[in-house]
Amino acid sequence: MKVPLSRLALARSGDKGDGSNVGIIARTPEIYEFLAANLTAARVKQHFHEIAKGEVERFVAPNLLALNFLLHDSLGGGGSASLKTDAQGKTHGLGLLLMELDVPDELIPDE
Repeated sequence: MKVPLSRLALARSGDKGDGSNVGIIARTPEIYEFLAANLTAARVKQHFHEIAKGEVERFVAPNLLALNFLLHDSLGGGGSASLKTDAQGKTHGLGLLLMELDVPDELIPDE
């Protein structure tokens, strides 16, 4: 079933200079395993193709059930140097939670 990432995980984001940092925290260990296999840097780069002008790096933190993405060159200079409305990337976590994924039914938590 196709569901938004928000059904599977939580997110937190912010700036790292001219890049944004997006952390995704799975709701269960089983969901983490699914996300570790399916939520790739390339997929995140495609999702943010309009703002992520540079490389997207992925870091895993299995002990936290988390994946962290660094979107290089995504903030138009960052902080006060940027003309972007969200120069600190605070909305990028929510933006990633809108991504839809094909997920096995047994992994989808009850609402």
